[in-house]
Amino acid sequence: MQITSVTLDQVCGPTSKLPVHSIPEIAFSGRSNVGKSSLINTLVQRKALARTSGTPGKTQTINYYLVNESFYFVDLPGYGYARASKSAQEAWSAMIERYFQTTQTLTKICQLVDLRHKPSADDLMMYDWILATGIPSVIVATKADKLKRSQINSAKAQIKNALEEVAVRHTDLAGQALHASEPIVFSAKTKAGRSEVLAALLKTE
Repeated sequence: MQITSVTLDQVCGPTSKLPVHSIPEIAFSGRSNVGKSSLINTLVQRKALARTSGTPGKTQTINYYLVNESFYFVDLPGYGYARASKSAQEAWSAMIERYFQTTQTLTKICQLVDLRHKPSADDLMMYDWILATGIPSVIVATKADKLKRSQINSAKAQIKNALEEVAVRHTDLAGQALHASEPIVFSAKTKAGRSEVLAALLKTE
């Protein structure tokens, strides 16, 4: 798909009323500083649409980006920033929980993990919740440019294996154990993986 238009349509804070509409939403979830904003910018081919920062925890709102006037990319607050105050962490968690509980048009969740590290406890907890909802998900392993090419396959396997331990605790409608989807390796710096991520997110299940 060619992206011809994208605008920041709405920004919701902790006390904001979330929008109600019939437009499909694709949510982006991940730890603070994992690269959600950078991924969104790369997907829509805009350098500074979503605000990026070297400071973890910068995104403290739910940002709705209207793409091609037909669907939303929804950038959720990052989780797991240990240096944030307890009240701030609770506020971000409450925002994310409220979004997932109230949004009626969520069609897919893009879960980001850092390719350089084994998924954190927070990552695994979020993946467990995603599987429990039954909402289709796409796993994106970011920051691939930070690793040597020879390290990528083993790093990808480490992520897949960790997620698989969570997935097998869930079953599909037929009662069969679920399996973790293959992570898509991505780099905002080199744009590697852009087309694969976009295709996976827009694929009709």
